[in-house]
Amino acid sequence: MTTAEQLELNNLADVEYEIFPLLKTRYSPRIFSDALLPEVEIMKLFEAARWAASSYNRQPWRFVYCQRKSSAYATLLDCLSTFNQAWASNAPLLIITIFKEKTADGKDNFHALHDLGLAMGNMTIQAQSANIALHHMAGVDIEKVKDAFQIPEGFHINSVVAAGYYGGDPNTLSEDLKKEEKASRDRRPVVEFAFENEWKNLK
Repeated sequence: MTTAEQLELNNLADVEYEIFPLLKTRYSPRIFSDALLPEVEIMKLFEAARWAASSYNRQPWRFVYCQRKSSAYATLLDCLSTFNQAWASNAPLLIITIFKEKTADGKDNFHALHDLGLAMGNMTIQAQSANIALHHMAGVDIEKVKDAFQIPEGFHINSVVAAGYYGGDPNTLSEDLKKEEKASRDRRPVVEFAFENEWKNLK
């Protein structure tokens, strides 16, 4: 069994109830294939996001993407936390996820983050169908990104996503990250977050 096959096996979701296979195989690696993503595959990711459900069809999501061959990629990489920089440089594509904070009439759009999440859910499944992995990062210097990419006021930077084909060598990672990469996935059981008829005070 190859390293890539072993990682895929380790990261297969141990589900309580059978679900769509692409959801079972999705995980967030810190290693990627060296292959660049074709432009058409990148556009398919954004096309999938385009058709996400959106409150009042406001579509508040915005994205800035940088391919590894560009100078903008190095600029964005420099905006990540030191921890994320250590592995995210493996990814051939970095994506800034952003949402518009106000509606057209100037009111707070309380559903904007929810809508961005739906768009990213669509993008994730599209990516998974093409063997493309996404890894979302919160360790980002938001102000640095704003300045570097001239993101205007009224738009909130939410995360940066590393994207690339599954693959790569876990031995390129530090020992700690290598252990994380090979560890089995874990999730809290459904009964701890889905409550029928009444709230339950669970951790």
